[in-house]
Amino acid sequence: MTSSWLDLQVVWMAINIFLFLWFYFFYDLGDQFFYTRHILGSALAWARAPAAVLNFNCLLILLPVCRNLLSLIRGSFMCCGRTMRKQLDKNISFHKLVAYMIGLMTAVHTIAHFLNVEWYYNSRLGKYDDLSMALSSLDDSGNTTFLNPIRSTTTTPTLLVFTSVAGITGVIITLSLILIITSSMEVIRRSYFEVFWFTHHLFIVFFAGLVIHGAGRIVRSQTTTNPLHNATFCKDRIDDWGKIQECPVPQFAGGFPQTWMWVIGPMILYVCERLLRFIRYMQTVKYRKIVIRPSKVLELQLVKNGFKMDVGQYVFLNCPAISQLEWHPFTMTSAPEEDFFSVHIRSVGDWTQKLISIVEQLPEGAEGPKMGVDGPFGTASEDVFDYEVAMLVGAGIGVTPFASILKSIWYKFKDSNPKLRTRKIYFYWLCRETHAFEWFADLLQLLEREMEERGMGSFLTYKLYLTGWDQSHANHVMVHADADTDVVTGLKQKTNYGRPNWDKEFEQVRKENPTSVVGTFLCGPAVLATVLSKKCVKYTDVDPRKTKFYFNKENF
Repeated sequence: MTSSWLDLQVVWMAINIFLFLWFYFFYDLGDQFFYTRHILGSALAWARAPAAVLNFNCLLILLPVCRNLLSLIRGSFMCCGRTMRKQLDKNISFHKLVAYMIGLMTAVHTIAHFLNVEWYYNSRLGKYDDLSMALSSLDDSGNTTFLNPIRSTTTTPTLLVFTSVAGITGVIITLSLILIITSSMEVIRRSYFEVFWFTHHLFIVFFAGLVIHGAGRIVRSQTTTNPLHNATFCKDRIDDWGKIQECPVPQFAGGFPQTWMWVIGPMILYVCERLLRFIRYMQTVKYRKIVIRPSKVLELQLVKNGFKMDVGQYVFLNCPAISQLEWHPFTMTSAPEEDFFSVHIRSVGDWTQKLISIVEQLPEGAEGPKMGVDGPFGTASEDVFDYEVAMLVGAGIGVTPFASILKSIWYKFKDSNPKLRTRKIYFYWLCRETHAFEWFADLLQLLEREMEERGMGSFLTYKLYLTGWDQSHANHVMVHADADTDVVTGLKQKTNYGRPNWDKEFEQVRKENPTSVVGTFLCGPAVLATVLSKKCVKYTDVDPRKTKFYFNKENF
């Protein structure tokens, strides 16, 4: 974990703690809540403090998923340090972090209000002291200055919850949040993406309920009267209320709803985001080429007017023939120098399987199904050419952003681009199956020949790792062990079997680049990200003049 990401979390947590404590003591010590606290006790503060934290986090929750906003900010920060831009790559992690806080504060807020409703009810029935009974039974012909929202002994806590504005919206908000959070679990998101996608859009219901929720004004405070009703003096003189000048009948009012003021800005930004996505969806996308690889990897080469990309970026694809609502992210494998953009799609999940099935059934030479494209959007891989040395690590189909990078490098060498700052690339690709290599091997062979012809064979060091194989494959490799090229890829660089020894690899990179800044880029599983992140810290030299490693990970 980088120190800047940790700093961001500390600042965010500090703001949450400050808001919680500020509003806790505001409701726990404020004179205007003296009578309210008499009925509800500390549950009043325990209900309102989480509500303040909820407002703050609901302000934040939509911003990390405004992809176009993040791309705009990333572009604006290109002149700034890479550390600032890297924080944008943590957008999904931050989105999850904020969501966990919303879940926690919702639970505390809900439990506290359940207790509040119960105490309101018991006060109305006279189960507590005389003051509580008097406060709950105040005459209110206009039904506006009451303290206890339970206005009749026939109104039960359950009836209040399911008939009041605050109660109904509270139930809707809580149920929506439970469905959103549970469907976001890794096992559901990966195995049943459609369930995750549809339930996640309950956020519309969640925010609608959130804006209306405060209009119920369940929590009420004492208002100023003339003459002033002094609660500390009058609390023991219930019978004198309204009879003596010092103790007029206390008046109460609900607080003005504030949640909408917190969330209206992000909601407008998100509506603009979705509007821009819709406009992009309506733009025509044409097929340049469709290829289905033996490894069940679908390659789509697409053309769209005005489309401009950078290395390592990704797009969201929508196929109306499958679903008009679902959008799925795919890293582009083409280079900015090409007159098209391409994606490689592996058959995993219902949506990708249906898309490949549709393409397989197309008649010879037929146009592919209508496709909507939203993007491109920036990722950590955009910064690869800002480093003198780059370590690229791809796992399985996670090699896609590096296909774009390596293609772009080939074009830059071909055009003798003087702006190419990168002078050394180490590329690692981990795959479980041999046929997964076949669609990418052609590009590596091309790069291999190009570097040799230009006398720059040392510019690109690549190592391929096969992490799964059977006995027949092992026998085949043994028979062809003396061949000049690898039996799996056809490359001069032989395939390694097993997993990399990362300590050995990082040590070698540091030894070969004793004074360089090395960018380590991963598109792969979180477990591998943890390993590489730790290695970057371990092998970064404390001397600022020597080798430093910076970890970057693709996030969708």
